[in-house]
Amino acid sequence: MHRTFLVTAAATASALALATTALTSSATAAPQDASAPSGYVVVLEDSMVARSVANLHADRFGLDLGHVYSSALQGYSATMTPQTAALVEALPGVDFVQPERQLTATAQETPTGVDRAEADVSPTAAIDGTDQRVDVDVAVIDTGVDLDHPDLNVNTAGAKNCTLFGIGNADDGNGHGSHVAGTIGALDDTNGVVGVAPGARIWPVKVLNAAGSGTNADVICGIDYVAAHADEIEVANMSLGGGGEDDGSCGASSGDAMHAAICEATDAGVTFVVAAGNESADAATSTPAAYDEVITVSALADFDGAPGGAGASTCRADEDDTFASFSNFGQDVDIIAPGVCIDSTSMQGGYATLSGTSMAAPHVAGGAALHAATHPGATPSQVKAALLGSGSSAWNDVDDPDSTKEPLLDVSTS
Repeated sequence: MHRTFLVTAAATASALALATTALTSSATAAPQDASAPSGYVVVLEDSMVARSVANLHADRFGLDLGHVYSSALQGYSATMTPQTAALVEALPGVDFVQPERQLTATAQETPTGVDRAEADVSPTAAIDGTDQRVDVDVAVIDTGVDLDHPDLNVNTAGAKNCTLFGIGNADDGNGHGSHVAGTIGALDDTNGVVGVAPGARIWPVKVLNAAGSGTNADVICGIDYVAAHADEIEVANMSLGGGGEDDGSCGASSGDAMHAAICEATDAGVTFVVAAGNESADAATSTPAAYDEVITVSALADFDGAPGGAGASTCRADEDDTFASFSNFGQDVDIIAPGVCIDSTSMQGGYATLSGTSMAAPHVAGGAALHAATHPGATPSQVKAALLGSGSSAWNDVDDPDSTKEPLLDVSTS
């Protein structure tokens, strides 16, 4: 029942390969005991008070409590046996109990896209080498963010670590989250790179570890934190994903706590932008990409920041100005943005070039931030409609597997 959200970057590929091999070998040598304790997410009815109920259940069943959720939903995570989970689920006030699942960040290797998304001519972005920051707050729900990166406006006071039950800070030990943050809002200061919404305040919400993986319990903790600060945070980026689908009822019929949490956070006013995934598959089989409440982003291969298909490949074999070969597709995809060979910030004050729908999504999150900055109080559905409505058709969809030409992000009038 575990799902994984995967980060792939040049600097982490070897470590990830070793980690994957170790996990595979372990599973082969020692099959998991079906009665052994493992992680679960307990979702309570809305009328329940999560902290009180969690403590009561912990005392009654001897649970090892993890997170307690009280904003996006009422509930908690805990370690227990399947038998205990069944008993908990039968208690009054419990909506459902869901096994923890693994999630991984959806990156492949690399960024160019500020130019192609027309952020360089956006009056709100005002990119001219002068550090005039876009007044908007964006949560990066990811591997953390380099808290001291000189090219990022990091809200360190608003940082949250949901991994290891909050032990340690929200600093980035992988590079993925820092890369996402730079595409959203790297400073317009003539140094390093510049983001789509330069200087946007970045809220690091760490839900994935240094290997780029985590559980849905940790991701829900991050969403819950964002929901608790919905009066400050306008946009949240989730460049991560795992298996699952949209049940059409915010997780109520399928028992999907992450979906329920995103619905509540969206209702609170936060626009969620998510990566479509990198499996060259239908995004309907990946969550949160499949959820209707989010903006799901596929990846464009663009090597010169301009339409026409004349750019020479800089890091991959994809053809310029076409649908990226790795990108997920389908009816759940809302918009496309550059996601191949993208230059952005990384950990330890550095920079990196990565590819993936993880890199496409933060371009759109930056676009959502620009809209939010000029339209205070805009609802997530209004932000989504504005971005899709201003999108361009100036790209070659010959390689798009579903033959549906999504609008290409264009923030020139934002």
